[in-house]
Amino acid sequence: MTPVVDHEREQMLEAIKLSLGDALVDSHLKPGDDLWIRVRTDSWLGSVQKLRDQHSFDYFGFLSAIDWMPSPFGRGEDDPTEPAPVRDTTIRSGYAGGDTRMQVFIRLVNSKTHLGITVKVDVADSSPSVESLITIFAGANWHERETHEMFGIDFIGHNDLRNMYLPVDFEGHPLRKDFPLLARMVKPWPGIVDVEPLPGGDEKDSAEVNDGDAS
Repeated sequence: MTPVVDHEREQMLEAIKLSLGDALVDSHLKPGDDLWIRVRTDSWLGSVQKLRDQHSFDYFGFLSAIDWMPSPFGRGEDDPTEPAPVRDTTIRSGYAGGDTRMQVFIRLVNSKTHLGITVKVDVADSSPSVESLITIFAGANWHERETHEMFGIDFIGHNDLRNMYLPVDFEGHPLRKDFPLLARMVKPWPGIVDVEPLPGGDEKDSAEVNDGDAS
């Protein structure tokens, strides 16, 4: 099988390596598919600035985070009435690697070449934080707010990290792997859900609906 050659992305990566220098920690290129890079945490803001200004990645797609730690609660299908299975606790950080449990990543696209890049950055396990990108891409505003709310990652320089979905006094961060989904710990998932009787029907009708949903 002839290997796929991707001269355009290869040249793009070489140019990025030259401009970012030691701020670039690692990279991964899938020919004919996509490109990922990981930059130093203290170079996050400056690296994104260079990608926009020097490499024309001028279109902001989205910003989010990922928690690579395997869930201590297992998959949602685990039966809570049975003993917990032995779990693999190895943290695997995906393309371009990683040295911490959580990472922030941003998706950028060059609006002329239509080539995209995913830029990743490690955030500290003890006090996860990274510089805000709102001075470069104003659209990062609510993405950083959502990431702060769901993962507990601070964005230095963002002065309005208010919750968008949860009450202000809510404790915990629902998209962290160690946040317990209590509804799935009470009964196996998927399972028969409890619903009220249908209007004009009886409990037997509702039970038949539940059986159908669970199958």
